[in-house]
Amino acid sequence: MVFSFGVSLVMARPIRYVPPDGGLFLVTTRTIQGRFLLRPGKRLNSLAAGVIGRAQRNHAVDIHAAVILSNHYHLLISVQTALQLASFMREVNSNLAKEAGRLYGWRDRFWGRRYRATLVSEETEAQVDRMRYVLAQGCKENLVESPLDWPGVSCVRALLEGRNLKGIWVDRTRRYRAQRQGISASSNETEQAEEVVFSPLPCWSSLSPEVYCDRIRNLVEGVEDAAAKARKNSGMQKALGARRICRRHPHHRPVESAKSPAPMFHCATKEVRIHWLAIYREFLGAYREAVSLLRQGVDRVEFPAGCFPPALLRPG
Repeated sequence: MVFSFGVSLVMARPIRYVPPDGGLFLVTTRTIQGRFLLRPGKRLNSLAAGVIGRAQRNHAVDIHAAVILSNHYHLLISVQTALQLASFMREVNSNLAKEAGRLYGWRDRFWGRRYRATLVSEETEAQVDRMRYVLAQGCKENLVESPLDWPGVSCVRALLEGRNLKGIWVDRTRRYRAQRQGISASSNETEQAEEVVFSPLPCWSSLSPEVYCDRIRNLVEGVEDAAAKARKNSGMQKALGARRICRRHPHHRPVESAKSPAPMFHCATKEVRIHWLAIYREFLGAYREAVSLLRQGVDRVEFPAGCFPPALLRPG
């Protein structure tokens, strides 16, 4: 693909790569300083689901799993292009920060850094492992005993029951205009229903809905068993619990926030990981060559497929 540019370029972040035919990604975004700015609550849950559902509808992203914890969230999604991924995440993070900040009275920077999107290989084991990982959120931190007990936004019940996740989108523009005109706008006039629609994992896309739900149920039961064993081994009698989670102040900054280095790719085997690393190195070399041409003053530069070129002005 060929694009025309007319501004300077600075490369300071890892270059995102989406395979030419699209790919499955685990996306993670964390709040600033690990604060509980996404703390579960009836209103926050509804607004957050509405934000994700509207962004999904606007950008045609396939969502396979989703969970929002108090200080970070995970989405397991499939996209076709880097531009689609960037546009979807821009809308989600922008509106989620605005709604949660407004609800919890937070006016400072909301996210700790930009989202992390890690490509998941086509291997069944790798994709199922990432689904299990998302379902286990809340349990692996010993916050709840079962994925079903998490009080925040979660895909678990929706996947088990084969349904969508319902939320609310607030038309802030319409509400603001009504206020400027001195008109009292009701919630019915400024709020609309949105839904997060869940698609099967690519590796399980051929399964019937009934079999797919059974597979998810098996994963949930495995997560519950693993969490129970972990509590027993650590001497803990029970998890923190939903009630105590919802009582935590959203501005609270934990002393420690669990983080682990994210791999470049989620793969089940070493051979596949090496394969993707080779593809990425080739892609990165072509990208850097294009950047070099830009810095030399070339107006029309061909960037490699699978990237979202910087400072894009118009396709050529």
